[in-house]
Amino acid sequence: MRGCRIVLMPGLIRREDIDEVRSRTRIEDVVSQYVQLRPDGVDSQKGLCPFHDEKTPSFHIRPHIGRWHCFGCGEGGDVISFVERIEHVSFVEAVEILARKAGVELRYENDGRRERGGDSGATRQRLIDAHRVAVDFYMAQLASPQGEAGRRMLDQRGFDAAAIERFKVGYSPNSWDGLLKELRRRGFTEREIAASGLASQGNRGQYDRFRGRLMWPIMSITGDPIGFGARKLSDEDNGPKYLNTPETAIYKKSQVLYGLDMAKRAISQQRRIVVVEGYTDVMAAQLAGVETAVATCGTAFGSEHVKVVRRLIGDGADPAAGVILGSGAAYGGEIIFTFDGDAAGQKAALKAFQEDQAFAAQTFVCVAPEGMDPCEVRMNYGDEAVREIVAARRPLFEFAIRSVLTGLPLNSAEGRTAGLRAAAPMVASIRDRVLRGEYTRQLAGWLGMDEGTVRRAVLSSGRRPASGRRQEGGQRRPNGGAQDGQERPAPVLAPRATVRDPVERVEREALGIYLQLPGLAGSAQMDELPSQTFTVPVHRRVHEAIRAAGGAASYDKRVAELSAKGVPLEKAEEAAAGWYVERVIENADDVVGRAVAQLAVETLPESRPDRVERYVWGIAVSLIRQGITRQIGDLRSRLQRTPPDDPEYSALFSRLIELEEQRRACDAQIE
Repeated sequence: MRGCRIVLMPGLIRREDIDEVRSRTRIEDVVSQYVQLRPDGVDSQKGLCPFHDEKTPSFHIRPHIGRWHCFGCGEGGDVISFVERIEHVSFVEAVEILARKAGVELRYENDGRRERGGDSGATRQRLIDAHRVAVDFYMAQLASPQGEAGRRMLDQRGFDAAAIERFKVGYSPNSWDGLLKELRRRGFTEREIAASGLASQGNRGQYDRFRGRLMWPIMSITGDPIGFGARKLSDEDNGPKYLNTPETAIYKKSQVLYGLDMAKRAISQQRRIVVVEGYTDVMAAQLAGVETAVATCGTAFGSEHVKVVRRLIGDGADPAAGVILGSGAAYGGEIIFTFDGDAAGQKAALKAFQEDQAFAAQTFVCVAPEGMDPCEVRMNYGDEAVREIVAARRPLFEFAIRSVLTGLPLNSAEGRTAGLRAAAPMVASIRDRVLRGEYTRQLAGWLGMDEGTVRRAVLSSGRRPASGRRQEGGQRRPNGGAQDGQERPAPVLAPRATVRDPVERVEREALGIYLQLPGLAGSAQMDELPSQTFTVPVHRRVHEAIRAAGGAASYDKRVAELSAKGVPLEKAEEAAAGWYVERVIENADDVVGRAVAQLAVETLPESRPDRVERYVWGIAVSLIRQGITRQIGDLRSRLQRTPPDDPEYSALFSRLIELEEQRRACDAQIE
């Protein structure tokens, strides 16, 4: 069969062919060639993990949804990722291996031919040269009459001609081949253009990837153009607000920081880096005198960015790192994140908290008033205001911990308990023992709880088994020997058997059902549950990702679509289940995505097929009952504080009676 030769350039296989490979490949057939599997409940198999040494099986697969996950080392994914890791091949090569076995002929998004041997016909220098041509072309277009809308947007944000020239901002004309014609005129081949990421492939050939957008060139640390970030200018543009260069041989978004080429000297000198959220924020901050400002390019700040930053600031283990000196600077360097003051900003802060442990230097957070970003601050209050906000930074630990407490009813015992459950693991994860003790005392004060109780909760959280936990000094404990020498991510969720809190257990089982049994979850009306139903922060974020993916209704819709195409119902349900989990992961950040991967594979307590439906309904009702119980506790607390002659007392009492009746109804259904 054709399709057996190895492709050089990743990302060129058509998406529908990749989906076809997944649907035709049974994950248990592939994994069983490497791992001895045995049944472990309904639609679950387990064995010894092939990616780290262990004596007790912690490697699980879910054939129905086509996912695998190891609860020991934290690795997980679909059948393609398994082949990638076990065979040490690229994504494209893994797809081709599985395609040959499944009898799928792959189609490619280049000229229809497969490239062999790892030579795309485009050297790194030629790709950079193509981007240089694009930079000049886009800048010329911004100065033309067509670029008037782009110039107006930049002017409204306070950027003059000098700023535009400094950052080489341009405009991509609203045409299909404006840049293509220029690249061809300058002697670039079709193969080089395809490899550059500057063009996309359609049924009728190549066309410009960027059209009618404001263009920011993304430079390597050495100052070479390697990609672009593009913002749409018109609401008539149906594309995303921001569109970036796809992954290419020279552009890896997880390793690139916008503005780093201009900021690197100041970062090295000041031993400080300020991470903002967008291209205009970098421009505003640097123009305002915050010379160390950078931004990620279409992705969250992650481990690869950490490595880049550490090299630049000379981040080494120092017990005094992060201490604020009399000059206002931090000893040993500092990493400052700027976030919007909204929920999204708090979510980003929690993501940054996960990466903090990789730094020796202390991390900080600065939040502008009224939820403004640095660009808006500069527009409204001037350059000095931007510098003042950065100078008024707060320690990231404090910000992140207080963020998880925001919105919790800390005036009630249930709220304080939920806050302790959420914050204790965060405090326990602080690698500096002395600093951990200080935040333990502060947490006790924020919660209004006994310090001894809080200390015991922090210690208990710190004792939970977690492979790959970092020790003092930022070193990683061994995972038992990874075969590829890479660090393994620690599981986001503790083993289910170690969860003692009944509220947490019910929430976790409900999310497992929601991901593994979306058909039954839809029947149990789980799509109607509000986010406030979940009190554990990571559970709430998983639920938000599920809702963003469309919930169980999206699964039902996918089953209907596949059935309409003639796919047998059982096959349609399997394909839709895998698609559903992938969609949830796409709507989650890295941390939440790993939690989703765990929950999607985790064995559910009920393994008897004839009782699964009743089990699902029981968990759904229990979850609702927990919410009612929390409301009852809050109302009783308010009644105690409300005088009987207050007009509000009667309304509160009536509501309490209603909730008590609802709880009894739930109890009757559970029985």
